[in-house]
Amino acid sequence: TTSTSFLVIASRCHVLQQQQQHKADLISLRKIGFDHPAKKDLRRLQPHINYKQRAEIMLSSTSATRSFFRHALRRQSAMMTGRAISTATSSSPMALVGATGSGGVDNFKPATAVWTPSKLVDRRRVHWRSTAAYDHAHAPSSKEAESRDTYNVSRTVEGTDACMKVGLDKLGITGITTLYRNLTYQQLYEHEQKNEEGVVAKAEYGDTFAVDTGKFTGRSPKDKFIVLNEGSESEANIDWNDINQPTTPEVFKDLYDKAVAHFNTRETAYVFDGYCGANPASRKKVRFVHEMAWQQHFVTNMFIRPEDGNDLDDFEPDFTIINCCSQVEDEWKRHGLNSDTAVVFNIEEKKAVIFGTWYGGENKKGIFSLMNYWLPMSDPPQFPMHCSANVGKDGDVALFFGLSGTGKTTLSADPHRALIGDDEHGWDEDGVYNFEGGCYAKTINLQESTEPDIYHAIKTDALLENVMLKEEDHTPDFFDVSKTENGRVSYPIFHIPNYHKEQMAGHPNNIIFLSCDAFGVLPPVAKLSSGQAMYHFLSGYTAKVAGTERGITEPVATFSTCFGAAFMTCHPTRYADLLQHKLEKHGSHAYLVNSGWSGGPHGEGDRMSIKTTRSCIDAILDGSIQHAEFQQDPIFGFDVPVSLDGVDPQVLDIRGTWSDGAKYDAQAKK
Repeated sequence: TTSTSFLVIASRCHVLQQQQQHKADLISLRKIGFDHPAKKDLRRLQPHINYKQRAEIMLSSTSATRSFFRHALRRQSAMMTGRAISTATSSSPMALVGATGSGGVDNFKPATAVWTPSKLVDRRRVHWRSTAAYDHAHAPSSKEAESRDTYNVSRTVEGTDACMKVGLDKLGITGITTLYRNLTYQQLYEHEQKNEEGVVAKAEYGDTFAVDTGKFTGRSPKDKFIVLNEGSESEANIDWNDINQPTTPEVFKDLYDKAVAHFNTRETAYVFDGYCGANPASRKKVRFVHEMAWQQHFVTNMFIRPEDGNDLDDFEPDFTIINCCSQVEDEWKRHGLNSDTAVVFNIEEKKAVIFGTWYGGENKKGIFSLMNYWLPMSDPPQFPMHCSANVGKDGDVALFFGLSGTGKTTLSADPHRALIGDDEHGWDEDGVYNFEGGCYAKTINLQESTEPDIYHAIKTDALLENVMLKEEDHTPDFFDVSKTENGRVSYPIFHIPNYHKEQMAGHPNNIIFLSCDAFGVLPPVAKLSSGQAMYHFLSGYTAKVAGTERGITEPVATFSTCFGAAFMTCHPTRYADLLQHKLEKHGSHAYLVNSGWSGGPHGEGDRMSIKTTRSCIDAILDGSIQHAEFQQDPIFGFDVPVSLDGVDPQVLDIRGTWSDGAKYDAQAKK
């Protein structure tokens, strides 16, 4: 993925400087799959092979061709916020990518794609302006605050025609005689205890049901597959790789028939009908068929709950997941799968099946992966995001992208701002909206003093997963990780006191990429151009340090494309294109915030203080950073403020925090 991304970036750098290129350069380009049907307009260069083929050719090409690409990278004459950069600027890759001007990459697309930005958006340069506070963001909310008592659309359907009444007969499920559909929180709690599906934990702020998911305490990514339907839209648009693994329609049919046959032997089942997406104009209707009450409890927490019983009348799901967690895929070798666990999606048939894993997150992240496919394919394209979001009292929206350990959850939880959501969002023509109706937080080493919002949310109607309980009193022990370090709690978003009731707001003013740089070379905050934002979005960089994972003894650089590589179904550059378009259209500002080390790498330097990181965030959110004096970093190319309220100026000059500037230079250039 990294090689492919750099080739795509290098290609775009070239496209933006074509008129300066020598004839020999064009010959080199043709060797790696480019051609220019309109010779008089070199901006219309188009690749005629796909990204992976171009990467393979590049890696095996002649030294002259590779030299040309290195030269193109060094020249970095891409347009950065509308102005050309001198070819004498640093050679660091982090400074390479600039915002595209008019023309340029408009027609840049793989030959197999059925989508291209130039057909959908006007990329003319726009003035940087904020459109964050759209009309209803300023008005008092008219939506009633949600609670366990307002969610009351429960239906228990009994009789030999129960499946027909709910619509499960369309799936082939006809034998169930009692269906529990969208139970209330009170009913779910009763069913969980009656069925002995777990135990009641004596959490400090209220009794909370707790479950053990067996050997799977996290997702099973090697067992997730997508059906490759030949000639279909999904075949042409999915980025098939080790994450989006293909399987055949025949394998899916065998598994689907087995799932249906299993449910037809049952007398009862749990059905949840709800939505993914808070914006009615963009959301998807989703249906889950489960064996157990706690699993319905999980999706009730995590997805948008119907507000009215009428929403269930004639409910036609856009996608259905049949979860056969108690059954295993015993023919996995014949089917060419990886184990007796199988999580298989058929996009064209709008169905998925789950076998062999009880882990709740498979339900949540499965639908998120689908949203990452559906939204870019919509007209106009929408931008799915793995990020948290909050909104200020004036309607100003901020997005926080970051991998585990960067502070995404903590920094987006702000007592002066309302939480839109903590993990998955969409950005459409109206603004930003939450995909989910709840939160799914890690509980390892959880303390009230450090993460009060999450700690207080663990009460009745929350659901604990794989959290150890003390034998003497059944209280949760968040420091006991003998079961797993991935203990979790899911809870409805109304457990957060200052949540944003609409769960949707305007276009974001600020986009923040969080990194925990253990190598000590990134400043605490930097302002990014749209092109630099694309680079950091594609990189998704942070670092793991000793103690964060078993076997980690020294800092290890970690990259997750788009800050969510495990869930991205399309090619990463499709999401990067959408990000750039949104930034330019709405005038959103992008920043890099580093919560890692200064004064040297991990083990030598010091961790940025929480006060420093929070002060940087505050300066971004209150707009004061816009009035700061900036200096361009000579290696990375982004702009670093000289001073900010609450931040030691010496820390802003990250090189100056090192006792040996030459060592910093060597580390940064790595």
